Parts: sequence; structure tokens; C-alpha cells
Amino acid sequence: MLTRRQLGALVLLTLMWGLNWPMMKFSLRELSPLYFRAVTMTGGALMLLAFYRWRGVRFALPPGEFTRIAWLALPNILGWHLFSILGVQELASGRAAILGFTMPIWTVLIAALLFGERLGRRVFLSVVCGAAAVGLLVAQEFTALAGRPVGIVWMQIAAFSWALGTVLMRRTTSTMPTEALTVWMMGMGSVAFWIIAPVMEPAPHWRFSTPMWWSLVWGATINYGFAQIIWFGMARRLPPAASAFSIMAVPLIGTGSATLIVGEVPHWPDLAAAALIMVAIGSALLPARTRMR
Repeated sequence: MLTRRQLGALVLLTLMWGLNWPMMKFSLRELSPLYFRAVTMTGGALMLLAFYRWRGVRFALPPGEFTRIAWLALPNILGWHLFSILGVQELASGRAAILGFTMPIWTVLIAALLFGERLGRRVFLSVVCGAAAVGLLVAQEFTALAGRPVGIVWMQIAAFSWALGTVLMRRTTSTMPTEALTVWMMGMGSVAFWIIAPVMEPAPHWRFSTPMWWSLVWGATINYGFAQIIWFGMARRLPPAASAFSIMAVPLIGTGSATLIVGEVPHWPDLAAAALIMVAIGSALLPARTRMR
């Protein structure tokens, strides 16, 4: 059972994650993807650093922790945020959200392959539904006049990276507070994006519209601020099933809000794929009913 505080955090996280997909798509109208990640992630890391230092959180690195944190940051921060923004650039934001949240399916499969966790019939149902959703969107991208199936590849790499990072977070023992661990990983990710962006993209002009500036504020304070704290806190303290219902709603919020924020109208394949992903997530993460004697 979740406490009221945990339930409220899950609802808030659902709204943050759902709205963030069309907000990212909106930002890419004026700023290239890697520079967008560099700017917003750096702003979020600095904000969290200042806030938690004020709260008295210990940020000193114990011996041997730097390498461990770097390995956690590689899939959780760099892998997920790099490939997901590339996917959003190629796809409709709602469609990217649907594909990104195949993550719980990958989480279960990785835990089974790497750590020997048992796969039941519901997991196979989850995999079948997830594969059907991805296949439906792949077919739609290939048949569409302006289809970009490479975006689906980016989103699946991103989902796999996020899933791997989540499994590693649950199985990593650290003496550092979760808040400090999150800030350190975001700081490492920010440095990586500032190194990669000038190599891969032309320098931006840094003259943006007012809505764009507000979009950057959203990315730094909401996506890389409060949402990161909530997610990493849950990843370390709660079982996967605790966040299943919240995660199931994110693709629907992302798809629905995209119409208002960026004018993307979902089509029947998007709605069908979202329904399949919800079934897949529920089958993978929701606890099975126990038979009463």
C-alpha cells in the first residue's frame, strides 16, 4: 500500500512526465536537441545542488564512489536523455512517449536475463503487447508520407537504457543520499552533453522567443528538478509495481496534451498503441492477486 504522500508524488510525477513530451517537441522548434539537453540539464543540476546544499545534504564522494556513479549515470542520464531527445526530434511527441514507456517491459526482461528473475505468463503477455504496439507504430511510420522510422529505433534504445539504469539503481548499494547521487549523475550528464553538442550540432544563436524561454525553464526546473527527485527516490525505495499505474497514464497524458501544446493530433494507431502499452505495463508490473485459503 502507498502512503498519501507517495500517492501524491506519483500523480504529480505522471503529470510532469506526460506534459514534458510535448514541451520538448516545442523547444526543438528553436533549439537543437543536444544543446537543449545541455542547457536544461545543467540548469536543473545547479538548481538541485543549491537547494540540497541549503537543506544540508552531504555531497562529498566516499572513496570509490565516483566510478560507481559514472556507471549509473551512463544509462540513466546519458543513454536515456540522449536517445529520447533524438527520438522526439524525429517523431510526434505523443508517439515518442508511447515508445519511451516500453521501459517497464525492458526492465523485467533485463532483470530476468541478468539476474535470473522468473518470467511468468503475464510477462510474456506484456512482451507480446509491447511488441505489437511497436510494430503498429513502425508500420505507420513506414506507410506515412513523412514517416521517420529511425525515431522508433532511437526511442527503443532510450527505453532500454532507462530500464538498465533502473535495474542497476535498485541493485546498487551506496552510502550517499539519493539527492546527492541524482545531482552527481546529472552533473556528469551535463558535462557529457556540453562536450557532444558542439561536435554534433552548430552553435545556437541564443535569441529565443518568450515561450521558448519558459519552455527551457520548465525543462530545467520541472523535468530535471522535481521529477528527477521523485523518480530516483522511487527507484531506490519502492518495488516496481508501486509506480505501475502512474507509468501507465504517462503516454496518454503526453498524447493528449500534445494537441494543445504543439498541435499534434493523434491517429488511431497512436491510441491503439497507447492501449497496448498500458496493458503491457500492467501485465509486467502490477502484482498478481494472491489466492486466499
